[in-house]
Formats: sequence, C-alpha cells, structure tokens
Amino acid sequence: MAEAMSRPGGGGISPDVPDKFLPGVGYGDLPEPARLRRVIGPSVVLLAVSIGSGEFVIWPFISSRIGLALLWIAMIGILTQYFINMEIERYTLATGETSVTGFTRLWKHWSWLFILFTAIPWVWPGWATGAATTAGFVFGWEASSATNNIVTVLALVAIGIALTVSPVVYTVVEKFQMLMVAVIFVFLIAAIFLVTDAGDWAGIATEAAMPALVGGPVSDPAITGAVLLGALAFAGAGGSVNLAQSNWIRDKGMGMGAYIPKIESPFTGEPAAVASVGTIFPTDDENMRRWRGWWRVANQEQFWFFFVAGLLSIVIFSVLTTVTVFAEGVDFAEGSFEFIRVEGELLGEQVGAWMVPTFYLIGTVVLFSTNLGVLDHVGRVIGDILKTNWLRDSARWTESALYFTIVWIEIAIGAIILLSGVNEPLRLLIIASSLNGISMFVYSILLIWLNRKALPGPIRITGVRLVVMVWSVIFFGYFTYFLLSNDIIPILLGQG
Repeated sequence: MAEAMSRPGGGGISPDVPDKFLPGVGYGDLPEPARLRRVIGPSVVLLAVSIGSGEFVIWPFISSRIGLALLWIAMIGILTQYFINMEIERYTLATGETSVTGFTRLWKHWSWLFILFTAIPWVWPGWATGAATTAGFVFGWEASSATNNIVTVLALVAIGIALTVSPVVYTVVEKFQMLMVAVIFVFLIAAIFLVTDAGDWAGIATEAAMPALVGGPVSDPAITGAVLLGALAFAGAGGSVNLAQSNWIRDKGMGMGAYIPKIESPFTGEPAAVASVGTIFPTDDENMRRWRGWWRVANQEQFWFFFVAGLLSIVIFSVLTTVTVFAEGVDFAEGSFEFIRVEGELLGEQVGAWMVPTFYLIGTVVLFSTNLGVLDHVGRVIGDILKTNWLRDSARWTESALYFTIVWIEIAIGAIILLSGVNEPLRLLIIASSLNGISMFVYSILLIWLNRKALPGPIRITGVRLVVMVWSVIFFGYFTYFLLSNDIIPILLGQG
C-alpha cells in the first residue's frame, strides 16, 4: 500500500463520533479501495498468532484428552471471531482510529482498563517458553529448566531486536509471519497424506458433531473452566490480539487508516509525533461506493486468511493429536508439553524417524512466530492508548517511541516471570487464554455500542452481523460465568 497520506482537514466536525473525552473527528474523502492481493497481510499476521495459541497447543491438548468431541465448539468459536474481527475493522476503516480509541470516546476509563486487558493476559511468556521447550526436544535441553529459561529469554531478546531495527515495523512483521505461515501449512498438508486416512476425517462428521456438555461442558477433570474458556478465546487469535486488527489494517493503509502515520524504528525510520486521532468520510454517493469496496475486500481478506486458514489448522492439528496420543490412550502430565513430546514420538513411529524432529521444529516455528505477534500487538495497542489519551501533545513520546518502550518492558517482565520459577508453557498459555476470554466478553458488548452509536447511519452495524455480535456476548458471557463460578471464585473462597 501507499505511504500514509497527510490527514485531510475541513468540512467541520462529525456529530456522530463522540468528542467528550477526545478531540472531535473531522471529514475527509475515503481513498479508493485496493484489490484483495494488495491488502493481504493483517489476517495472516493474526493467523500466525492464532496457530501458536489455540491451534497448536490448546485444542490439541483437549483432543489428546477427549478426541474430537469438542471440535464443534472450535468451529463456532472461530466463526464468531471472524464477525468480531470485522466489527473491529469497521470502525477503523471508517475513521482510521483503533476500536480501543473508539471505546475511550464512549467512556474515558476504558483507556486504562484496556491497558490492563492487554498487558496482564499477554505478559506470560508461554509462547517463547513453548518454542524453547519444543526445540529442547530436538537438542536435548528440555530436561534443564535453567537452560530452557535462558533460551527463552534469548528468543524474547531476539524478537525485540528484530522489531526495534525494522524501519517500518509492520512490513517486517507481515513478511516474517507470511513466511512462517507458509512453512506451517506445507507441513500440515504433508501430514494429512502421511499420517491420516479417510476414516480419521470421517470422525469429524460423527464424533465432533455430537455435543459433549455432560457434567458442565465436559466430564474430564483436566478440561477445566480456564482451559475451556481459553480454548474458545484461542479458537482463532483471542483477546486483545483481535483488537490489534485495527492497528495492522491501519499500518497496511486500508480505508481511512491511510491517513494515520505508521510505527517506525527510532534508529532506521522517521517516527511521527502526531497522535492517532482519526478522520471520517461524508456518506455521499462517491464515498459510499468506496466504502462498499473497502468493506468487501476487508471481508474477503479476513474470511480466507483468518477464518478458513485458521479453521483448517485447528482441525488438522486436532486430528493429528487424536490419531496419535488419544488413539493410543497415552497418559501424560496434565500441566506440561508432554502431550506434544508424545505426539512427536508417535508420528515418528508412523512415518519415520525424520518426522520426530520435524514436528518439534515446526512447533518451535509456530510458537516463536506467535510470540513475535504477541509482543508486536501489545506494543501497538498500549502505545496507541497512551499516545491518544494522555500524550497527544508530546513531541518526545511518539507512538513509535511508546511502542518500543512497551515491547522491551514486556520482554523484561517475561524474563522476571521465568526467573521466578513460573516456566510451564501450557500453564502460562492457559492463564493467558482464559483472561483473554473474559476481555472478549467485555469488548463484544462495546463493539455493538461503538458501531451503533459512533458511526453514521449508513455504515453502522445492522441485521445479521448485529445478531451475531449479540450471540458473541452470550457465548463468551456464559463461559466467563463458567470460569468464574467453577475456577476463580472457589479459589478466592479457599475451596479450590
């Protein structure tokens, strides 16, 4: 896409976008929509985070315990996230602002609450820890927690350096994640032919089609409320990563995001000090024609490269786990990556010795690319909140400077967590995912409010999409209640 254009002016202030807590939004023409091939990227970045969260870890963990009985929930979860993501994109395409900025226009305290919703769930370095663990299966250091911690910290530092020296950060993140996703899907396609047969896939239409909701969602004691809510949140990306779609499509130059400066390196780029206050377009015939073009191409990009690709990865990884670990009835430690180690060994028995290190190294690629996306999105979301709400007039604290400061703080905190002894990757990922499920319940409500209240009538959420968002509130609301009542409240009362 073209470089960010200067913000258009004139035309007065929009009466639709609330301006009680932030400066008003002016008018400007919507840029001409781009073709699909030119906007492919944001959903691939989101997919890379998705694969390392639910697709490779949490859903295969569930499948290793109960087979494909809950896969239908994953299918509903990722389809729901597709619609959530498009409502996140709707506000940004229309104004150039992130959806979180939109939330703070409705109520100023959402600013610091979403800093917490972003920082707390993602501060746990479960992905880098998992990447070091799967690499350790190959190179022999997984038995040493000290070595594993050192490798994890080095991986985090490597990600921080790569982001810091990138002239335009999004461009590097997109290219890297596209390469990683391509490698992962080559492996998945090969695994389908090497490991599975028609009978394994028939199980999806039988076992996965029969809801298992006995004794709560499931009777297996390892599938706790935290695991289930985390699996739902990570059937796709989950939590504030979904919100980062606003930041990524903006840096891609989509819709009114073309007028917003990109995040650039303080060393190799030229960071802009301008706060990310947006611009909206008048809903005349010409701009509405452009809007329909942008909305169509944004939906296509999200549908094919997030929903379809994400669903395929969930299904394939879950089937691979079911035909190996679950089919063999292997017992393993519930709080570790033992099921992944066992799966690699069983794949090797079926295919050949070369498959064992290949599977583990693919896991390393998956989890490393996820942690890159995690650090990138945390820096973007929190940096945008700080700049827009409290540091709009600061020339020193550009959004780029805030981004890099936050990324390195996140790396430092992750290292401290590891050194404190909390270094079990599955445990860390379940903590992150369940907390993200709660935030999804909250922002599903806010997206309905925002896209009904803060946009002009012709581009507001209506019809089927509104119904789906109400469903999202109910969906994540129920499982948030399940988590609180079955896990968190009993612990607080000393009953867990």
